Amino acid sequence: MTVKHLTSSVFVFRRFTDGWRTGLIRHPRLHRMMIPGGHVEPEESCAEAALREVAEETGLAVTLVSPPAAPVPRGYRARRVALPWWIAEYQVMPDNHLGVAHVHVDHLYVALADGTPPAAGAGPPDAAHPFGWYAAGDLPGLDMFDDARLLARLLLTGLSGGADDTDTAAAAADLVAGLRKPAPQLPQP
Repeated sequence: MTVKHLTSSVFVFRRFTDGWRTGLIRHPRLHRMMIPGGHVEPEESCAEAALREVAEETGLAVTLVSPPAAPVPRGYRARRVALPWWIAEYQVMPDNHLGVAHVHVDHLYVALADGTPPAAGAGPPDAAHPFGWYAAGDLPGLDMFDDARLLARLLLTGLSGGADDTDTAAAAADLVAGLRKPAPQLPQP
């Protein structure tokens, strides 16, 4: 029987004077550049876990950007939970949550960092993981998973279309526009 754990990860973006960048951490165990994320705790939704993980790993407050979705009819009363942009399953090796290989059911969110941007490449001094900001042109040279690199590059391509750092609806439209462009060719190992 395959064991599955819910996880949440976040593509975090911020506008700098020279354009949009994505925030990445260096994972302490995998030694790769990754988007912030981690396991969903029993008392939280996947969206709450996404916000908590970004805060813990980067020190940033972020606003989740809603993906395109069907409207909720008037009169619907249940509390809505922020939707992920994608849900993907990844086979993972044993980790600090489970001592055997298992599957992460990862809820992939997109967020804009709040506040005034720090200097490029700078993260908070007390961040749990080494953190930095990267432009689309930086991504090919980073040791990261190809799926994350592909999505980050496409999302940054969409944001370069003109969204500012405060209008999440405009950012969502620009992000989707980036996803509709042809996928960039990734270098072959």
